[in-house]
Amino acid sequence: MKPFIFLLCFLLVAATGCKRSSTTQLSPDSLQAASPIQQPTEAYFDVCGLITKEQVEAVMGSPIKDTKSSGHSDGAFRVSQCFYTATEFSKSVSLAVTQRDPNSSAKRNPKEFWEESFGRYEGETKEHEGDKEKKESLHEERRGKGEGEEGVPPKKITGIGDEAFWTSNRFGGALYVLKKDAFIRISVGGADKEETKIDKSKVLAEKALDHL
Repeated sequence: MKPFIFLLCFLLVAATGCKRSSTTQLSPDSLQAASPIQQPTEAYFDVCGLITKEQVEAVMGSPIKDTKSSGHSDGAFRVSQCFYTATEFSKSVSLAVTQRDPNSSAKRNPKEFWEESFGRYEGETKEHEGDKEKKESLHEERRGKGEGEEGVPPKKITGIGDEAFWTSNRFGGALYVLKKDAFIRISVGGADKEETKIDKSKVLAEKALDHL
């Protein structure tokens, strides 16, 4: 799980340069575990232009009063992030795009990192309905006790990008979508059930991919 944990830390650290979403959180320990990362600066391209405020408003059902972009690089990859601040703040949206840093001498690319992080889950078979119900019941019980869901493996999502996975946690979750040699991360707020959040994230991800 180390590559996967690093992936979350690597992408979410950009949130320190903008308003924090209620769906993400970083601890000092997790930051220390990641590679040294520069302080967030300007985004490397118009990342907020991948999804318009009007499109986010239509999906989230709340006006978007502001967008803030930021970017950072760890020497191998560069991340551009846009935070869409909703009037009803809990319905804000975070979009991050991870690409290879053209100024880096490192030969790694985001697709290779993706394989290290999600490749092990590619061949998982679909759960039997009974097992799925038991697992969901256990998750609800753990949430009621305030426990995390770090042990829950990513869920493969079909019908979008080259590959896609949903990662769940106590704060909500995020959709990761691979397209060629880059990948995006969408995190939506709100009190919706997981399946609804996945559907909303897919709609927004598709709009971003159309312009990536």
